[in-house]
Amino acid sequence: MASPRSTLSEYASKRLLASYGVPLAREALVDSASAAAAAAAELGFPVALKLCGDAVAHKTERDLVRLNLGDASAVEAAARELLGRALPEDGEVGLLVAEMVRGNRELIAGVVRDPVFGPCVMLGLGGVLTEALGDVVFAAAPLEESEARRLLGALQASHLLGEFRGEPPVDADALVGLLVGLGRLASERPDIASIDINPLIVRAGLPVAVDALVELADGAAAPIPESEAVDDAEILERFRPLFHPRGIIVAGASTHPGKFGFVVFHNLLRFGYHGEVFPVNRDGSDILGRPSFKDVSEIPDGAADLVFVCTPNQANLELLRACAKKGVRAAFIASAGYGEAGDAGRARESELVALADELGILLIGPNGQGVISTPHSMCAQIVAPYPPAGRISVASQSGNLVSSYLNYAVESGVGISKAISCGNSAQTTLADCFDYFGADPETDVVLGYLEGVAHGRHFIESLRRLTARKPLVLVKGGAAAAGARAAASHTGSLATDDRVFDGVLRQHGALRAQTVEEAFEWAATLATQPLPRGRRVVVFTTAGGWGVLAADACAQAGLDLIALPDDIIRQIDELVPARWSRNNPVDLAGGETRDTIPEVLDLICANDEVDAVIHLGIGIQAASAEVLATGEFHPEYGLGRIVDFHRRQDRRYAAAARAASERYGKPVLSATELVHTDRAYGNAGPQGIKEEGRLCHASAHRAIRSLRALVDYAEFRATR
Repeated sequence: MASPRSTLSEYASKRLLASYGVPLAREALVDSASAAAAAAAELGFPVALKLCGDAVAHKTERDLVRLNLGDASAVEAAARELLGRALPEDGEVGLLVAEMVRGNRELIAGVVRDPVFGPCVMLGLGGVLTEALGDVVFAAAPLEESEARRLLGALQASHLLGEFRGEPPVDADALVGLLVGLGRLASERPDIASIDINPLIVRAGLPVAVDALVELADGAAAPIPESEAVDDAEILERFRPLFHPRGIIVAGASTHPGKFGFVVFHNLLRFGYHGEVFPVNRDGSDILGRPSFKDVSEIPDGAADLVFVCTPNQANLELLRACAKKGVRAAFIASAGYGEAGDAGRARESELVALADELGILLIGPNGQGVISTPHSMCAQIVAPYPPAGRISVASQSGNLVSSYLNYAVESGVGISKAISCGNSAQTTLADCFDYFGADPETDVVLGYLEGVAHGRHFIESLRRLTARKPLVLVKGGAAAAGARAAASHTGSLATDDRVFDGVLRQHGALRAQTVEEAFEWAATLATQPLPRGRRVVVFTTAGGWGVLAADACAQAGLDLIALPDDIIRQIDELVPARWSRNNPVDLAGGETRDTIPEVLDLICANDEVDAVIHLGIGIQAASAEVLATGEFHPEYGLGRIVDFHRRQDRRYAAAARAASERYGKPVLSATELVHTDRAYGNAGPQGIKEEGRLCHASAHRAIRSLRALVDYAEFRATR
C-alpha cells in the first residue's frame, strides 16, 4: 500500500528548489488583497496571481490562477476573488504574486520515485499540453553532469532547445545544472515522493520555474545505497566453474532422447566439450555408450565443478549437498516447479537459494534452458543451436530468446562467446551476468533480453560498470503492459514503467532495440566494426534507387549524409566516365572497371571528412553468375570463365570493404537483399562478407539503424 502523501505549497516548493539551483521568477507571498497590490507594484506590472497553500494543487484546473494583471486595482479585485474561491479543505491559504515570465518555449522538469529504480529526474516539453505531447525523458538520480546533458538531446523535439522564433538557444549549462540539482535533492531527501516544475519557461535562453509542486510521502523511502565495488578477479573466479568448468556432472541424465537429461549430455559430447562429463542416473544404465553413475558420491573428488540439474525439484537440495562435497561450485538448475509455480514453488526456491549460498555455490535458474561457452566448446544447452565462436555474450530471462540470438549467429556467421538463460534468476540475476561479461576478456559485446528488473539499483550499477567498457544491446518484453502511475503531479502521471526503463538505459549508454533481429544485428555490427568518430556518412551504391532510399534512411536516423568532399569527386573523376552521380550517394552508373570499387571504397574511407560508409549492392555480379551457372549452356561458350570472374569480384568487394574499414578505423557496412539468396545459391557477395567475419545487412535501412547504434555508443563513450 502506498504511503499517505502531502504537498508543500507552491511558495515553499520553490524555496526548496531554489536552494538546489533551480532558477525562479521574482515573487512574493502575501495574505491580503491590499498586500498583493503593493507587492505587484514593487515587482512591476503585469503580474500573475495565484491562490497558494500546502493543500492547493492543480491550480489551473481549479481556475485559481490570474495572469497579466496590469495595475493595482486589477490585482486587488483578482485577489479578493481568489480568496473567495478557497475551500475548507485547502486549509491556510495565501496569495502568491509573481512577475510575468514570457517566452515561446515551455518545458517541464521534475522527479518521480520509481518503485524499481528509485528517484528519477524527468525533462520534457511542458505547459498545458504536456500529457498530450508526451515528449518526456527520464534518468535515475543522482545525475552526473554528462548524463544530464545527454538527457537534453534525448527529447524528440530537442531542436526546440536551439534558436527558436528569434529567441536565443536554451542555456544548456543552466538547464543541466537544474537537472543535476533535482537529482541531488531527490537523493538527499528520501521523503520527497515527486517534484513537478511546470511550466519551466525559457526567457532569453534561461529556463525559469514559473510553477512548482513538491509532494512528500509520510513514510520516507529507503536511502539510495552506496554502490559496492566489483572486483574483476573475484567475479571471474566466481563464474569460472560455470563457463570454464574442468568437469560437468549431468544429474538426471537419461537414456530417452526426448528428456532434458539426455539432450544436454548428448550436446556436451556432440560439440566436443574440453573436460570430462559425468552422467548420473539412478539406474546406472549406459547412455550413448557411456557408463553412468548411480550416485554423485561415486564421482572422484574434485573432478567436476559444475552440475547441470535435470532432476525433480524434490531431490535437488540433497543433490546440491552431495555435489558440494565433491568440489562443485556452480549449478545450472533446469528443473521446474519453483518460483513460477505459486507460493509452494516460491518457498522451494527460497530454500534452494539459501542452501546454495550456504554451500558457496553459484546458482543459475531454476527453470533455465542452458549455458554455452564456445571458448570451452561447451554446449550445456537443452535446445539447439550451438553457434560459431565469436565475441558476443548473451544473457536472457527467456531461454527461447537465447535460442533466437544463437540462430542469428549461425545464419550470419557472427559468433558467440558465452550464452546463458537465467531462468527464474533466484540467486544470480541478469545484472550479475552483466558484471561477469564486463570483466570477461573473451567478451566484446553483450546482448540481452529481459522482462523485468527486481533490484533496480543493482541493475543501474551493473549498467554503469559494463557500458563504460563494452556495449550492451537489450530487448525488453512486456512494454505494452506498462502503465502510468497515479500521482498529484504531471511528472508522476507521465512516468510509465517503460519510459523510466528507457531513460535508465539511455542514461547509461545501453542500446535498446525493438526486435530480437534488430538487437542481434546491432550487436554483430558492434562486435565486428570500429566505432565511428562522428555522424558523417557517405553512401556508395551500384544503383541509384538504393542510394535514394539510403539517403532518406540516414535522415530519419539522424545521421549526416554529407556533401561529397571535392577531393573525392576529383579522384573518382579520374576513375570512371563523367556520368557518375558526382554526389552523395556515390553511384558510379555502371562506369566501373575490374578494380574501381575497391579503389573507391579506399579513397572514401581515407577522407578525413567521412566517419562511416554504407556500401550497397554487393552480390549483383554473383547473382548474374548463378543464372549463368544453373542453365543448360554452362560451362561452355565462355560462361565458366565469366561465372568464376563474377564470383571472384564480389568476394574482392567484400574483402575490400573490410580492408578499408580496418586500414582507416572507420565502419563500412555492406547491405544487399541478396543476403537471402545466400541460403539457396551461395551468393558470393554475402558469402564473402560472412567469410570476412562481418555482418551482411539485408537492407540499407537495417544497415543504417545498426550504424546509428554504433554512433550512439561512440557518442556515449566520448561524453562520459
